[in-house]
Amino acid sequence: MTEQASLPLFVLPMVLMPGEVQELRVFEPRYRQMLDDCLLDNKNFGLVMNDPFEPSNHWDGPRTHGCEAEILEHDTKGSNHFISIVGRRRFTVENVIPPALPPFEHPAMAFLSNDDGMYPDLQTLLEHIPDEATHQKLYISGDVRFQEETTPTTPAHQKMLKEVLNGVLNRIGAVLRIDEQILDTWVAERVEHVIDDDPNSVFTVAALVLNGLESKQQILACADAEEALAELMHQLSASYEEE
Repeated sequence: MTEQASLPLFVLPMVLMPGEVQELRVFEPRYRQMLDDCLLDNKNFGLVMNDPFEPSNHWDGPRTHGCEAEILEHDTKGSNHFISIVGRRRFTVENVIPPALPPFEHPAMAFLSNDDGMYPDLQTLLEHIPDEATHQKLYISGDVRFQEETTPTTPAHQKMLKEVLNGVLNRIGAVLRIDEQILDTWVAERVEHVIDDDPNSVFTVAALVLNGLESKQQILACADAEEALAELMHQLSASYEEE
């Protein structure tokens, strides 16, 4: 049985894959509140690509498919928070819980207008949450269903992924004119480090070889790792034909 949970959602024009490490700068009040909640409760959050056509209290809403993010490192500099995260489980958003307040540019937030471009502090925002609001969270949350990958990557599929990653890294090295011997050693080490029988290997490879957000989102939305591998091979084949 797949696990269900309620997750804070970091909604961005970005796609996170299982096994992928990313760096984020957190500065908006809604996400500073979310980060405080996650750190206090030692809880993960969900990173989901934004969908401007499905707004949530006038903010861009989340796409249907996202990835759980675990915080590896956290550092604070002034009002900015810098975090290192790693992608864990994929999930499907089954219910979106809107934030308590709309964006600052919404007419209902006109009382916060100023000319210095600074965000109001968190306490000021909390004081202006309507009495009829059902919660005090400024960020979007969601009820999600995790998609657990349990079947190990087969040797045949590992071979395919290694060929894909080896080819892409060698092409990049040739463009950068890296010494052939140094490049061969680096590529071999990188390929062996990234690909093994971990069921999420295909998603880690996709994060490294795909550039377009929509391409990554399609991989993330696949039913399982085998379907994701087929979609990855299709997308790479199409991109090579375009060249």
